Amino acid sequence: MTTVLDRILAVKREEVAAARSSRSFETVAAEARTAGPVRGLTAALRRPSLAPIRVLAEIKRASPSAGPIRPGADPAAIAAEYEAAGAAAISVLTDRTFFDGDLGFLAQCRRRVAVPLLRKDFVIDPYQVVEARAAGADGVLLIVAALSPAQLDELLAAARTYDLDALVEVHSEREADIALAANVSLLGVNHRDLRTLAIDMSLTATIAPRIPATTVLVAESGIRTAIDVQRLHDAGAHAVLVGEHLMRAASPGEALLALRESP
Repeated sequence: MTTVLDRILAVKREEVAAARSSRSFETVAAEARTAGPVRGLTAALRRPSLAPIRVLAEIKRASPSAGPIRPGADPAAIAAEYEAAGAAAISVLTDRTFFDGDLGFLAQCRRRVAVPLLRKDFVIDPYQVVEARAAGADGVLLIVAALSPAQLDELLAAARTYDLDALVEVHSEREADIALAANVSLLGVNHRDLRTLAIDMSLTATIAPRIPATTVLVAESGIRTAIDVQRLHDAGAHAVLVGEHLMRAASPGEALLALRESP
């Protein structure tokens, strides 16, 4: 049976092929090599012992699970709100078809804020890694469920070549083992299963004991309250990625401040 992830990846393969035909890898790579210095994403998300959890605040105008969330939102304005409210880094959705994003959002946000930026997309080809660096990203999302182990290794190598951090996302203990075998330094546990869109908020606590102390652990999806944040802190997460809850608020910045308060 075709899943949501299958449909997204089919479209993504077509998009990457079209992008490669319109602008060569060499052209985009040249732009990436002359991009400004990266801002360390992993370092920004690493939580010192006993310190408050970090927040990777997300700019997400729509999603397959929620539909329209904040249509027409100005990504640079939202990024500025997030930075003022204490976001450690900002996740920028660049998928156009399913999330109403755009690659150009990265440049808009980079001109406005000083915190690191993550390109949040379904990255399946080194071309997208180079695109991300050229567009102003400091890191890329790599989803284990969307990649073979060989593809994951290839994309991690591409990220290293262009000085990008990689947030490697998993949805199960099996996927976590695959990521850890690749020696990742930044691991995301997504509580939402991308194949069914169901949420399991206990997944971070289940996977956390497998994670080495040197790996930065990010909990993702379904986070709506300061109590959720505290539970994930207690489970061992260094950071939380929050998008929909903040983007639905009248003021995303004020919602982020409330989320960062002790429950």
